[in-house]
Amino acid sequence: MAANSIPAEIQRQAQNVIEHFNNKKIMVNSKYVPRFKGAFLYLDREDYGSSPSEICRLKYIGSLDKWEFAIFKHSSNRYDPDECMFPGTKHLNGSIEGAMLCGMEAYPA
Repeated sequence: MAANSIPAEIQRQAQNVIEHFNNKKIMVNSKYVPRFKGAFLYLDREDYGSSPSEICRLKYIGSLDKWEFAIFKHSSNRYDPDECMFPGTKHLNGSIEGAMLCGMEAYPA
């Protein structure tokens, strides 16, 4: 395992969480597409069959249930871990599902 990378087992578990979320009724025309790079899990989303769009980035901090969140700001084309004024922040509890719920409100399909 490379330094500061997400362990393979955590990646598999994260993919299962994302797949389960994608199969819920609220995700009829959208699905999250995960990307892993180093310590980060990027959550992009395809809406109505479009190309994936950046939504947020999660930083692995040692537990499947606790991640650091950063929203993607399309205005600056970057992830901002300090931004906290956007719809959906009530869902942020350190979980992957909370981040995806937040993303649904911050960037509705």
